[in-house]
Amino acid sequence: MSLEIKIGIITASDRASEGIYEDISGKAISDTLDEYIKSPWTEIYQVIPDEQQIIEKTIIEMADKEECCLIVTTGGTGPAKRDVTPEATEAVCEKMMPGFGELMRQVSLKYVPTAILSRQTAGIRGKTLIVNLPGKPKSIRECLDAVFPAIPYCIDLIEGPYIECNEDVIKVFRPKK
Repeated sequence: MSLEIKIGIITASDRASEGIYEDISGKAISDTLDEYIKSPWTEIYQVIPDEQQIIEKTIIEMADKEECCLIVTTGGTGPAKRDVTPEATEAVCEKMMPGFGELMRQVSLKYVPTAILSRQTAGIRGKTLIVNLPGKPKSIRECLDAVFPAIPYCIDLIEGPYIECNEDVIKVFRPKK
């Protein structure tokens, strides 16, 4: 039985949600996933303000109602007062997956010393993996290149759909059977 692959992309940004500037971060996630994933997949995309309740509600809707197997957020992971994406993620998840944030910060530190200010994390809600990414398209790609090799197997483990990837672009890991 093949389950439909739905992936949620959430941009948390006051200015992008108000139309003050274009959301290039959400597009960067979508473009990167298009390169990585060979299986047909559907994108559920939202640009929302940096409000914890709205972020929580959007994650819950994408996980529970839309049945996304993966939700990738961008924005709201820094130390500023309005940066609340990790708090929203933790509030709606049953299990936290701190290794994602640890690896992303480690990779980002190779490029910028301010990576230690980033608080991105990941967690699981039901059959959905939620991953917080930073806001800059260059950082998004660096972080996804680092953590995506573990994402399809994680989705396998939480009983989500089987995601086939483009091995010429990204090498994913699944244990040998």
